Order: sequence, then structure tokens, then C-alpha cells
Amino acid sequence: MASEPLPDIGGETASEMDAHIVKVLRHRVGKDERAARQHDWYTASILALRDSIIDAWFASTRRTYDEGGKRVYYLSMEFLIGRLLRDALSNMGMTREFEAALSAHGLDLAQLEELEPDAALGNGGLGRLAACFMESLATLDIPAYGYGIRYVNGMFRQRIDEGWQVELPETWLAHGNPWEFERLESSYRIGFGGEVAADGDHVVWHPAEFVEATAVDTPVVGWRGKRVNTLRLWTASPLDPLKLDAFNAGDHFGALAEQVRAESLVRVLYPADSSPAGQELRLRQEFFFTAASIQDIVRRHVQYEGDIRTLPEKAAIQLNDTHPSVAVAELMRLMVDQHGLEFNEAWEVCKKTISYTNHTLLPEALETWPLPLFERLLPRHMQIIYAINSRILREARKAGCSDEQIAAISLIEESGERRVRMANLAFVGAHSINGVAALHTELMKETVFADLHALYPTRINNKTNGVTPRRWLQQCNPGLTKVIRDAIGHDFLDDAEKLVDLAALAEDSALGERIAEVKRSNKVALAEHIKKTMGIRLDPDALFDVQIKRIHEYKRQLLNLIETVALYDQIRSHPERDWVPRVKIFGGKAAPSYHNAKLVIKLANDIARRVNADPSVGGLLKVVFVPNYNVSLAERIIPAADLSEQISTAGMEASGTGNMKFALNGALTIGTLDGANVEIKDHVGDENIIIFGLTAEEVAAKRADGYNPREVIEGSRELSQALSAIASGVFSPDDPGRYAGLIGGIYDNDWFMCAADFDSYAAAQRSVDARWEDPAGWRTAAIRNIARVGWFSSDRTIAEYAKDIWKVL
Repeated sequence: MASEPLPDIGGETASEMDAHIVKVLRHRVGKDERAARQHDWYTASILALRDSIIDAWFASTRRTYDEGGKRVYYLSMEFLIGRLLRDALSNMGMTREFEAALSAHGLDLAQLEELEPDAALGNGGLGRLAACFMESLATLDIPAYGYGIRYVNGMFRQRIDEGWQVELPETWLAHGNPWEFERLESSYRIGFGGEVAADGDHVVWHPAEFVEATAVDTPVVGWRGKRVNTLRLWTASPLDPLKLDAFNAGDHFGALAEQVRAESLVRVLYPADSSPAGQELRLRQEFFFTAASIQDIVRRHVQYEGDIRTLPEKAAIQLNDTHPSVAVAELMRLMVDQHGLEFNEAWEVCKKTISYTNHTLLPEALETWPLPLFERLLPRHMQIIYAINSRILREARKAGCSDEQIAAISLIEESGERRVRMANLAFVGAHSINGVAALHTELMKETVFADLHALYPTRINNKTNGVTPRRWLQQCNPGLTKVIRDAIGHDFLDDAEKLVDLAALAEDSALGERIAEVKRSNKVALAEHIKKTMGIRLDPDALFDVQIKRIHEYKRQLLNLIETVALYDQIRSHPERDWVPRVKIFGGKAAPSYHNAKLVIKLANDIARRVNADPSVGGLLKVVFVPNYNVSLAERIIPAADLSEQISTAGMEASGTGNMKFALNGALTIGTLDGANVEIKDHVGDENIIIFGLTAEEVAAKRADGYNPREVIEGSRELSQALSAIASGVFSPDDPGRYAGLIGGIYDNDWFMCAADFDSYAAAQRSVDARWEDPAGWRTAAIRNIARVGWFSSDRTIAEYAKDIWKVL
């Protein structure tokens, strides 16, 4: 079925857009056509496109006020939005006009798009999910604000020096950001410290310090420009930026101390919290953006609706993980202290307004704060948390909870150092708590929230994550998108679940060959990029085996590397076999203070250095660690991947969204039954995914039954040899003991089950080799993956949130 061309919806012809861009270039960039450089045209193009977006933005806002509808407010520490030019052009339906307008001046739109820096507003899956959700909210015509922090330097820019990760500031704002609008009228004083006093019948918090939060807005364009929503990020400034008397007295640093203190709040994403000063900065940072957001929400509601009691009818506040959990206490403070509600009445309003998404089963990732620190920084909020806790614990006692259950439910951790449990606060202060994959949600009920679930058995629900198909298929893989359109029409562009129509054509050899041609073209493009940036030559006809994600022990890049060493050894030991040529591609950042994760990066580079220089393996194995993994790199790598590594220890990955992006682009998944892999398997079919390893139940049982990893290692020749090679310094001759501790951890404990799953993983990889040698069968499986993962669209996820939690659809 031939596809019809999509109508452009931008409203301007190519010649009109040409005139618009030139006018912007002259009057707002200050250049004429002859003097303008590429970066001038880039800025002019964004500003011209922005003019069209602004009109749609204003129209969306007016329509929301006219209709008097309910808004969604999405609070997140991260919004990994990536580059916006291509995304906005595509969603506004203006790509062809811009291409034609710029080509008239000898310019290539694709080259201008490369000039845009990735916005350093996030790190991993949490932030990218928030970005996908914001785009889907606009696509589904749901009024929404995203709230976060305008980080000046992000987490860090990763450079690899001699195989080691080096953290550098991400200077994405060095030349300004043409997408954003500062809103000076939306500024709020955020207090810290001080004391709480009674003033008659009222309680008044007198902070010792204030920081001013000012909104900076970025428009978020939905598909076909249906709606433009707002991403509102907060920047910080002191009330008194310069103490002139101190400056004139020669104390230049002291005169600027408040400026530095305020700006530190928005300087870096996730400052290291291994020191007391780092912990304080993290807590201040989280309260800063959360308090500004809650104050903005309440101000808007009272301004237009008058009565704070009707907040749940007009506002749905979604907390993305535990970082904004203090929103519960801040909303209570505003209602009780400033709007005069009785505590119990305010508590009911709070619970009906707030909902909370949990993203982890790792206890250490469920934030807690030392009670003395929390009480010193936020004394009034501590009082409110104690008041909430007394109600919850009385309720638990009345329900017949045991002392052990009450201790687990309490908002205050009493064993050892007393700490405030932010996940428990979010749970009790919300009417809905959702997991992000079916397995994750069930494990939440059984593990981290077992006692809270027993007390409130109707609150936990599942909302399996999704990704926006606009960025992760249409924009990053236009060749594949065209092939799909030619095969089944363009309905899937508006509804990703219509991709299922492709399943009937899975065994069509002509279609399979066309998709294979696109895949090879994407691999050639990635190989050229890696050759240009890293000097490593890759064979595009090899199997591209990819693991790109945050570096963490539970994600098991180490398992992949151990198997890589075993494969390297096998290729050298058995040159007579017909080995499948394979390129192992790794990418991801390790938290600056995470020693083992940084060692894994070094190990990947050490293995790459040795393997890539070894003529005995020829072109059969290459290893590449791509530095500074970000959204733009993902958009290059994912369309080129043949095999998607989703190999986390079962029961530890909440969902994952990379697994969805890879499958949508025709890669086969090798993975454990963890996170959303379980549901991907259910959708694509057992024969179109490669599953290995222990289940979550088996992992738990092994840990409980006294698992002996040394015995497993000694029983596996390949594993034992690979571990011995790494530990003894074969890949680190400059420092033979470099990996002794890392590998020793597998022998002694193997908490992440690398040894336990190795043989199963290695066998699965050899089954991948066999499948690769059947090109027709591989293509059929790839098509079935593409066809059956449309359900994992963030549009579907957001529609479920909207109907079940927010009640806005």
C-alpha cells in the first residue's frame, strides 16, 4: 500500500519562510546574508521557527483558560530533552519549508541541526522519560507544565583520558539558549533555616536565608502542533547579589558569597552527596525547585479559581521519583500557614492533588536525609512531617499493624541514625503510587513498600513506561520510517500501535531487504562518525552489539565485558571456527563518586585497546566505548544497532526505555526477565527475543539460600579463565592489580549475579551468532519487533496516567 504524502501544517510556504528567516537574521541576529556564518543562520532559523511556535503556544494557553480545564504539573529533577530544532520542525510540520528556504542560501538544514548543543538538563532514563512524557502530553492535547531546574553545567561532560572517565563542565549555555524565555514576573522567595514561631493562632516560619527562584520557560511542541505546553525551569539568584561595603573593604570573595551560594543550586545536576556539604546542597537543591514549583501552582490556582480547596479539581501534581517528595510538606505548609486551612482538611486536599511515580527498587536510591540536617534547613517542614507521621502511625496502629510494620511505615527511620524517608512521605501524601513496568509494580508491593501497601492496598498501580515514536523512530530513523510508510501507509505516525499492521508482512523478503538496507546505511553512518571522532574503523557488515546506558553494577556492563573477554579468548583459541564478526559498542556515564562504575569504564577501554590491536582476531571482534553518551549520540547509535543489551540483574531494573527504542528500530533484544523486558517479550513473542538468566524470584532465592559464587566460577572454564585474565592484569599491564578488587567482589559476594548468569548469557550470545547467520530469519524477527512494540509509546502511557490517575481524559 503506497503512502500518501503528509500535509504540512506550518502555515508558511518555503518562500515565505525564506523571507521570515532572512528578516530575523537581519533584525534580531544583526547580520546580512553575505556576512552571516553558519551559527548565525542556525540562530535565525530557531528564532523564525520559534515565532510560529509562540503563536501556537499562546493559542494553547488561551484555550486552557477558556475551557477551564485541569492542568497536569510534572515535577522532575531531570528533563533530558536533547536537541529541539529537528523535533520542533517535525512536530510543526515545517521541515520541508525550512529545507527549501535554507537551500536557497546554500545551506544544509541537517548541518545546522548539528550546531545545537544537547541541553544538559538530565543524565539517564529518568530525565529522558520526563522529556518523552512532556512531548506526549502536548500531543494528546493535555494542558501541562513540566517543572525542573535550569542547570548551567548539567551533570558533566564525559571525556575519556587513557581509558579513565574525566568529568568536565557541560557548557551548553555558553552562547545562550534561543529556545527559552525568562519570566521575571514568575519569581518566588525560597527560604532556608531560621525558626518557627507562633503569631496568635497562626504559625510563622522566619527563614534565615532567602534565594529568589525565577522561571525560564521553554515551549514543548506536540505532534502536528496540536498543543504547545510549557517546560518551566528555575534559575536562582540572591536577594543581595553584591555586598558593596565588603567589596570596597577588600573582601571581594566574601562580597560575592551569597551570589555563589545561590548559583550553586542550579550549577550541577546531582552534586556528589558523599560529604555533609554535598548532602546539604542536594537537599537545598531539591527543596528549591520543588518549593518554587508548588508556590507557582498554588499562585496560579488561587489567581484564577480563588479557593485553594478546589485545587484537586484543577491541578494534578505528579512527582517523578523521590526528588520532589518535599512537595507534600510544602503544599501542606502553604495551605495551613498561608491559606488558613485546618490540618486535616489540607491533608485531604494534598492527597487528592499529588501522585507519585517510583522508579527504583534499590533501597539506597530511595532518598533519606539526616534528621538534624533536614530540621536545620527546613524547620517548619519538619514539624509538618512529624504531624503527618503521627496521623499515619495512629492509623497503622488502629489497623492492627505490628511494631515492625509501624517502624517500616514511619516517615522517620529510627534505627541507627535518624533520617527522614522521602519515599514514605511521597507515598502517604499521594492518592496514587505507580510503578513503571508490570514486574516492577508487583515487586514494589512485595519489597520496598510492602507494609505501606498493606495499609493502603488500593494506591499502587502500574503504568508501564513508553517512548515518543516521533523522536525515536520518525526523526532518528527517517529511512526506516519511509519504508514503513510505503508498506502500511502513514496512520502509524498518529498512532504508533498501528505499526502492528507490519506484522502481516514480516516474512515479505522484499520488505526485509529494504529494512536491511536502511539498517546497513545507518551502520555506515555510525561507523563514519566513530572513525571521525575516535579514529576506530568499524565493519558495517559486522553484528553491532550495543549497550548504552548509565554505568551501574546492576545494569551489568561488567557481565558483558567478561563475556567479551571469554569470546576474545575463544576466537584466538579456535581460529578454525566460522565466527560471526561482532562490534561491541558501549556508552554511558558513571557517577563521579561511584568507584566501581568508573573502573568498569576503564576496563572497557583497556579491553578495547588490547582487542582492537590484536591481529589474531582480525575483523572478528571490535570493542568501542563511545564517550559522552547523550540524546544525540543515542539518536545515531540506536538506528544502527542489531542487538540490544538489556542484561540487568533480574528484579533490579524498574523498566528501562532503551529496550523499547532499540526494538522500535529493528534491533533484537538479549536480556533478562527484568523491567519492561518482560512485557516486550509478551508483545514481540518468545521467538523474537533472546532471554537468559535467573528470574527475579530465583535471584532472591539464591541470595537467601547462601549462594556460593566461587563454586560456580570454578565449575565454568570460560568464566574462570576470563575472570583470571582480568584480575591478573592481562588487560592492565601498567597496573596488574587494577581490577583485583572488582573481580574479587564477584568471587566473594556476586550480589549482581554476574557469575550466576554467565553461562546462560554466553550460551545466549552463541545463539545470537546462529540467528545472525540466517539473514532472512533475522530480518523477520526484526520486523516483528518493530511491528509489535508500538504499544510502548509514551502516548499510551500518558493516556493511562490521564484516565486513571489525573482524570483529565
